[in-house]
Amino acid sequence: MNTVYLVANGDLRLSANQMCEPAQAAMEKALVEAIQREGFTVKRAHPFDEKKRHGFIDSQKMGIEVFRSIPKDAPVVVAESVWQYSQHVLPGLFAHEGPLLTVANWSGTWPGLVGLLNLNAGLTKAGVKYSSLWSEEFRDKFFVKKLRQWLASDKINHDASHVMKYKEVKIPGEPRRLGERLASALREQQSILGVFDEGCMGMYNAIVPDELASPLGIFKERLSQSTLYARMLTIPDEEARQVYDWLINKGVKFHYGPNEETDLTEPQVIQQCKMYIAAVRLAAEFGCATIGIQYQQGLKDLCPASDLVEGILNNSDRPPVRDQVTGEELYPNQPLPVFNEVDECAGIDALITNRVWKELKQPPETTLHDLRWGRHYQDDNLDAYIWVFLISGGAPPAHFIDGYSGTSSERQPPMYFRLGGGTCKGVSRPGWIVWSRVFIDDGELCFDTGIGEVVKLPDHETEDRWRLTTPQWPIMHAVLHGITRDQMMARHKSNHIQVAYTTDRASARTAMFAKAATMAELGLKVYFCGEF
Repeated sequence: MNTVYLVANGDLRLSANQMCEPAQAAMEKALVEAIQREGFTVKRAHPFDEKKRHGFIDSQKMGIEVFRSIPKDAPVVVAESVWQYSQHVLPGLFAHEGPLLTVANWSGTWPGLVGLLNLNAGLTKAGVKYSSLWSEEFRDKFFVKKLRQWLASDKINHDASHVMKYKEVKIPGEPRRLGERLASALREQQSILGVFDEGCMGMYNAIVPDELASPLGIFKERLSQSTLYARMLTIPDEEARQVYDWLINKGVKFHYGPNEETDLTEPQVIQQCKMYIAAVRLAAEFGCATIGIQYQQGLKDLCPASDLVEGILNNSDRPPVRDQVTGEELYPNQPLPVFNEVDECAGIDALITNRVWKELKQPPETTLHDLRWGRHYQDDNLDAYIWVFLISGGAPPAHFIDGYSGTSSERQPPMYFRLGGGTCKGVSRPGWIVWSRVFIDDGELCFDTGIGEVVKLPDHETEDRWRLTTPQWPIMHAVLHGITRDQMMARHKSNHIQVAYTTDRASARTAMFAKAATMAELGLKVYFCGEF
């Protein structure tokens, strides 16, 4: 009765698991000691693998075998200090009958909290009961109190006072009517999400069943990444170089080096320019309103990363791509919204954001970010908890300080991308955003939204936050007024968060209401979070 079983779910990639093993071991040591202080014994359900040189569950096959050895009614803790592929443990967690607790470290460098949010969203989608906790040292009052609560009662109660149901909020007439009109148009006109292979990065939560999407007037065109790669092979170097020259003329800075294995090189970027052209033409061929590219799986073994492509596609001002037969420009003067990592929840959100923002004559660029990490910051002008929103692919230059002139491209880390490829990097400009998340709970599509403020931090603070996370990626410094760190972690059902700028705070409020009204009219369960 006093034994807790611990499992550690990890990455699919050997190099990532090996690099992250020391951080995971340190996290587990602190976590085990915290549980033992409460009078419980911890039994690790799987050993360190001497050949692989890590102790993670690294496949679905292994996860099923591990859970066979755990008593069905035993308490299980899933300890996360890294990105994890949820499918490794979902079969075991779906079938387990005992209490479940997911626990993450609090670190930007070792993104356990990102993996935790992904796993939690998957469990929520599947209807599996679980509790969740996070901590930096595993000794703070919040963590100890909540851990004690779980050990005593098998559940944890988190503060959700920042959340309001749609029906509890008086929606102004104009945005409400706009939402109703747009929802009707979406259903009638119908839209296609181009999905280049589902299930990327183990994100079970990011797959929207057709029967939930179709009542919205949204349908999936299931495409293959092999099709994208094959189309890339048909693009001449000269045409790709036109895209490259366009970016250079706009002021994008590519950070090149001599070594293909560790540095960004021009041939890698030319390949990415071919992917950009191929993606636009395929989207047009299949009538897609938005597309999702796998990004890390499949394509990583064939060609450079897709994130430079995704960032540029999400921008209104971007290199023109023309139909090969008619010469007509495809998707002119507008984004072709991309949902990074084939997150279909984000794809639905991006599509509807695009329609609402166009109607309101707001900047139509939108992207998802990882809810990567955060910490409090204080100086003479600012005193707030500031989140690090960070994503490799997708962030458009229109979101950055100085636009394209403030955009740089650095090589993706070799640990993840053997064939390299440049990122779309920049610092998000100060201003007001609407943030949101589509997710699945109890078999229904749900929608959380709120207003956020992007702030400008001193260069040294920005550089430190990049150093502690991933310095090659674009960064957004976000303040979510009226929401504490722990409220956000307890409520948010994804590792991803969707963002779009507005011209001012009043416009953000109007846009938030209009999008919420659209979602509600489409049948989603809508919630407002924080101050607005």
